[in-house]
Amino acid sequence: MTHLPTLQDIEAAAQVVYRDFAATPQYRWALLSERLGTDCWLKHENHTPVGAFKIRGGLTYFDQLARRGALPREVVSATRGNHGQSMGWAARRHGVACTIVVPHGNSVEKNAAMRALGVALIEHGEDFQEAREHALQIAAERGAHMVPSFHADLLRGVATYWWEFFRAVPQLDVVYVPIGQGSGACSAIAAKRALGHRARVVGVVSSHATTYADSIAAGHVVESPVTTQLADGMACRVADQGALDILRPHLDHTVQVSDGEVAAAMRHLFTDTHNVAEGAGAAALAAALQERGQLQGLRVGLALTGGNVDASVLAQVLARQG
Repeated sequence: MTHLPTLQDIEAAAQVVYRDFAATPQYRWALLSERLGTDCWLKHENHTPVGAFKIRGGLTYFDQLARRGALPREVVSATRGNHGQSMGWAARRHGVACTIVVPHGNSVEKNAAMRALGVALIEHGEDFQEAREHALQIAAERGAHMVPSFHADLLRGVATYWWEFFRAVPQLDVVYVPIGQGSGACSAIAAKRALGHRARVVGVVSSHATTYADSIAAGHVVESPVTTQLADGMACRVADQGALDILRPHLDHTVQVSDGEVAAAMRHLFTDTHNVAEGAGAAALAAALQERGQLQGLRVGLALTGGNVDASVLAQVLARQG
């Protein structure tokens, strides 16, 4: 089973992360609280240097490689965008070549952001799983280091944002976190346990990519088709067993949100906070709004996990009504 980072691990990871950027803010937005009908705090992981929380895991993953004297000459990984930017940023910091595989039809702007960080980008396959399998093949052929999407050394970095959130707002009663490959939700659990925090952790999955919801319910990995057009950060077809082992006993429950609900949440975040959220970044709000009737009187924490949405997609979302 994947090792959950301890408080000491997370505090040490924070010092690694803070070499590159400061703690991100969390605010109680009045209009958002009004919309939800209760106190609502938003953690702004869209304010990192790559516009998403993943950079924290990349920095600690490479730091751990360096500490072990195991920095490779090249890393390979697969992504829908934010993990790839994280790898590109950290690889550049350590002078390591970085090749990233994305599926065809991936976000144009996320691809451009990865290339700007020095990533060699390869487009292959129709979804993340096919891109991942191709990345594994490339890594094996080149003798390069394959970076997984879920790993204990990624968790220790990602957990720093939940450590920041729980320490900044200790009165939180319930938090909502989107599940893509699982590092964000597992890290919320790790930080909660490390700090002895009482908040309930609710996982959010796309109703068009249900492998984690299905796998949690079944008690083992269940592959599920991916049809989401908006929440690419949650477009996972096969759950990770290591993540599942952590999530199943510790999540309070999971909520499934549709692309329509995600689009509405993206609009609400823009009008209520004037922050841009990508699909996965708005999923936590979509889930909280779905459960609005059960949240009255509670202090709710939401993770705005990323803001990397193509301008054309955002324009279409904002132009819709409702």
